[in-house]
Order: sequence, then C-alpha cells, then structure tokens
Amino acid sequence: MSRKILVTAALPYANGPLHIGHLMEQVQTDIWVRYQRLRGNECLWVWADDAHGTPIMLKAAELGISPQELIDQVKADHERDIAGFLLSPDNFHTTHSDENREIAELIYGRLNDAGLIRKRTIKQLFDPKENMFLPDRYVKGDCPNCKSADQYGDNCEVCSATYDATELGNPVSVVSGATPELRDSEQHFFALSDYTDMLREWTTSGTLQPEIANKIREWLDEGLQDWDISRNAPYWGFEIPDAPGKYFYVWLDAPIGYIASHKNLSDRTDGMDYLSSWKADSDVELYHFIGKDIANFHTLFWPAMLEGAGFRKPTGVFCHGFLMVDDAKMSKSRGTSIRAATWLEHLDAEYLRYYLAAKLNSSVVDLNLNLDDFVMRVNADLVGKVVNIASRCAGFVTKRFDSQLSATFPADRQADYDAMVAAGDSILHHYETREYGKAIREIMLLAEQANVYIADAEPWVKIKDDSQSQAVQDICTVALNYFRIIVTYLSPVLPALADKTADFLQSPLSLDALESPLVNHTIGKFKPMMTRVEQDNVDRVIEATKALNDTPATPAPTGPLADDPIKPEISFDDFNKLDLRIALITAAEHVEGADKLLQLTLDIGGETRQVFAGIKSAYAPEDLVGKQTVMVANLAPRKMRFGLSEGMVLAAGPGGKDLFVLHPDDGAMPGMRVK
Repeated sequence: MSRKILVTAALPYANGPLHIGHLMEQVQTDIWVRYQRLRGNECLWVWADDAHGTPIMLKAAELGISPQELIDQVKADHERDIAGFLLSPDNFHTTHSDENREIAELIYGRLNDAGLIRKRTIKQLFDPKENMFLPDRYVKGDCPNCKSADQYGDNCEVCSATYDATELGNPVSVVSGATPELRDSEQHFFALSDYTDMLREWTTSGTLQPEIANKIREWLDEGLQDWDISRNAPYWGFEIPDAPGKYFYVWLDAPIGYIASHKNLSDRTDGMDYLSSWKADSDVELYHFIGKDIANFHTLFWPAMLEGAGFRKPTGVFCHGFLMVDDAKMSKSRGTSIRAATWLEHLDAEYLRYYLAAKLNSSVVDLNLNLDDFVMRVNADLVGKVVNIASRCAGFVTKRFDSQLSATFPADRQADYDAMVAAGDSILHHYETREYGKAIREIMLLAEQANVYIADAEPWVKIKDDSQSQAVQDICTVALNYFRIIVTYLSPVLPALADKTADFLQSPLSLDALESPLVNHTIGKFKPMMTRVEQDNVDRVIEATKALNDTPATPAPTGPLADDPIKPEISFDDFNKLDLRIALITAAEHVEGADKLLQLTLDIGGETRQVFAGIKSAYAPEDLVGKQTVMVANLAPRKMRFGLSEGMVLAAGPGGKDLFVLHPDDGAMPGMRVK
C-alpha cells in the first residue's frame, strides 16, 4: 500500500536570488521527493517564497520600488532557477497571498479563542526623529552575544545568536541614524510556555535528529518564554484582525505558508481535500526540510501553534548543516557565493545535484563543496563510469544489429542481473533515510562492475570476427540493461539523465520495469548524454560571481605600492567588524609537514584558541612562549589539513625573517580588545 506524504522545504526569502547554499537544501528535498515517487508513494511537495518582513521593505526602498514589485520580481527569478535546477515542487506559491492571510487569521483566531494570545506592554525601541517604533531590522548595533558591531536587531550574522532589538549595544536607527529611545508598546504574545510538556514529549519521540533534539532540550530546560507574534507599523505583512497598526510577525505566517501553498494547489487542481492532511488525526505523513539555523522555529513555535489551533504536528523535521566552499563560508569576494543563475550560465545543473548528493547524509554537519574534487568526481563518475557504459555499446547495436537488443537475455548473466537489481534494496533504503552519499557509493560500485564486464568481454575485439556477432549483441544487451538499472537508481538525483536514457532505450524507467531485462527490443539512436566538466567553466563561474561584487576600479599604484598594492577600499563599518584581542602565547610548536607554519596556543582571557601562523621563517617556537600578540578573534575557523585554525595573528613586515607579530609588554591583559 502506497504512503501519503506531504513535504515542505524552507521558504526562500523574497529579497534576493537563490544561491548554491539554498540549492543544497532544495536538491536534498527534491531527491527525497523523487525517490518517494519512484517507490510509487503519493508524495506532494508544497512550497513558497517567504515574502513578508522588514528586510523586504528595506530592499524595496533601496531599489526605489514597492515591496509588491520586489516580491513579484524575485518570485519570477526563483521560479526560473527552480526549473533550471530540475526541482519538482507540486506548487510554488508566496506567503503574501489571500490563502495565507485566510489561514493565518484562522489559526490566530483559534489561538485567541482558546486564551492563548495575551497582550502585554513592553519596552520597544522608538525613533524620536521619525516618530515611529522600529521593527527589528530597522535597528543596528552590537550583538549582545559576541559583541560584533553593525548587527540587525533580531539576529547576529556573525555568531547566529537570536535576541530582542532592545538587547543590542549602541543601537542606531537605520531610518534616521538617531539613537533609539525605549518606550512602552502593547504587543500580542502566544502562550508558548503552556506547551512545554507537549514539546518535551514530541521532540523526544523520534521526530527530530538526535543533535537537534539535544539542542532543543536546552531551550526547554531553560524555560520557554511566551512568543511575541506582533510588530508595529510600518511592517510588510498582514495586519492582525481587530488590532489596527499591529502586524503578524513574519515567523507566524511564514510556516503557515506551507498550508496556504497546499490550499492554492487544491484550488488550482479542482479541489483536492487539502485540509484533511492538516487535521490532527490525519494519516498523511508530513516532513519539513530545513537548515539547522531555523530549527527552533520549526520544532518549538510551529508545533505548539499547530497544536493550539487544532492542526496536526509534523511527522519529522529534517535539519541540515551549512554549505561551505573549499572549506570556508561562501564569499562574494572569493567568488564562492554562487548564484543559481550564474551556475546555470556555465555549468550543468545535474553536475551540482550529483556532487551534493554524493556528500549529503542525514546529519546536521556542514557540507563542503571542494571545487577541484567536484571536477574530478563528476568527470570520473558520471562521464567516465555511468554514461561510458552506454557510449561503449550503443554504436555496435545501432550499426551492426539494426538497433535491436538480443531476443533473449544470456542465461549466464541472469544471476548477475538479478544481483544488481537486488542491490536496489540497500540503495533505496539509503534514499529513504537521507543517506544519499551511501546510495551514490553503492550505485557507483554497480557502474564499476558494468565497466569491468565490458572491458573483460571486449566487444570491440569480437566485432571483427563475424562468428562472434551474436556474442557482441549479447554483451551490448547485458551492458545496456546494467545501464538501465544504474540510471533508474540514479533517477532521483539525475532526472534529466533519466529522461535521456528512457528516450535512448525507448522504454520508461521504473522499479517495476527492472523485474525483467529489456530484450527483443528496438533502442533509439545514442546521443551524448553528458560532457566532461572543464576547469575553464568553473573558473568562469567564480569570476562572474566576483564581478557581481566588484568595487569601482582605482588607479594603478606607482612607487612602493606597485609591488604590494593596497587592497580595495573598505568602509569604517567593515573595519569595525574586526574583533582584535591581546593574546598570550602559552604554547608554540612546529607543524609536521609544513615549511612555514607554527602551531600556536593562545589565551585570550579565559578562552584558549589554536591558530596556525605562517611565521616559522622569523621565529623559533621557544622564542614565542610567554609573549603576547594580537589576534583577530572573530574570524571564522578554517579547517586545514593540519587541524582547525581558530583565528589569525596579526603580522607586519616584508616577510622572511623581517616579520613581526609580538605585542609590546605594556601591561595589556589577555583578551583585552585592541582599538
């Protein structure tokens, strides 16, 4: 009996283009959805743009257009990229819709009727120049957690902490530049704390990955606070019924957008019963694919809100880590914050789909896209192993056997064929459990077996002997059937290759079709299915991404700066993001296998960091212990082959022996900030 499954992915925010960080999750979702359909399950993917909130107001104002114009433009761009990367949602909608307003008001009304909405007067930031309360993103200041400057009033982009805007240090109004004042403001709160027991049970019931369940337990142990679900005007979103000037906070109506997209699909397809999937007693499985950074919204606020309104809770919430590129956070300046559209201009979407699948698993650890490994793996696996099976045999069949496969399958290969089909049990299990990397490894083993078979059988030698004609036809028939099995198992990852294969074999790909080999059958003309990834195309992607972030050109320097030019100009705000600290060098040692590096252990005032510094030419380890230096304390950790480097020490000088890293012993204490 087939399962009924409803799937959602995190809603891309409607103030900018999709990039490869978004695509990692979206491809992960798409593979799982396509796998479920391959298994014959009834699987719907409902999705939408997240189209509310202050950042959209800010972006629209920056562009000189209305928020509605912005979200319409972005949605069109997102839909283009969704199609380009072969994603298969059944519906892609927007949270700024009549359906979402209707369902948000329904859920809010039920919560209010149940006494779960409470009004409370709180202190909020007010711009005295513009005479307005400031939404979170209209305030910037120092993060209360890591002290990074120039952070918005809802979360820190450096350490990912979430907080209230009133907790910012040195707050400034984005609207006028004025220092905000604290003033009384009545707001609406959802009684999240009433659901502590329910959430404690639900989050430990197997619905979450162990890592996420442990993290959520910290929230529960600390004690849940009621959740502020309203925002003052001006705000881009839905006004709360019977509360003029108050709007639903974006995180209230954003997940409701899943239900709204489902309703929109229902309305467009002649009234499927969408609401039955969301009732508390529904037999439909509901799964959310999200990033680990928004786990709290989906595993605390969302299920509590659903429970309070009489709706069903998710069957499972699947969280993933972040995408790194070459072991570092994505960066526009390095050309690694790659837009989906930029990728599609120069590289095939399926190359990225395959590489991500080969790396993805069910954990929440970060995933690394190594561009050199990407080129080698795609060329070796897809071109050298998979497509190579068909390209080595297709010509013999079309030219020598009138495009006909053998009338019967060779009896001596039937056991091998059956074993290859049976390998699908393990492969499909890996898809189900989101262990895509394991599935890919097992599929590639099948491809290797097929290539070994062809190499050992040598049809290109036998074709020269007319008496071996039937043997050649049999060899090609076996190989192309192996190819059919392999591409069928790859079809959730590579849907375009699957379509090309079905067209070439003149036979649809399905699990049921694999029960019997394809024999006594006419195939189509083979056309190249994939070409090698060229490094030049990868380089073009990087350069095009850098160009999107280019600063105006400056005159070429002369004199001493000609050999060591000043880097592009930065703003004071950029410089102010650096957290420079006095660090005491408590240990220093050589790094085995490194000509330039020393491994330093640094004390920055109660916290110890490990840093690899390229200063071996100027210092012996014993000369450094007990001395002080200055380090960049808020630099993202960098994974090196020697270990994790957790910062950077500052150095001056032309290099070699003339390299200076020590701070004068002027009484400064470890951890003291350098200004």
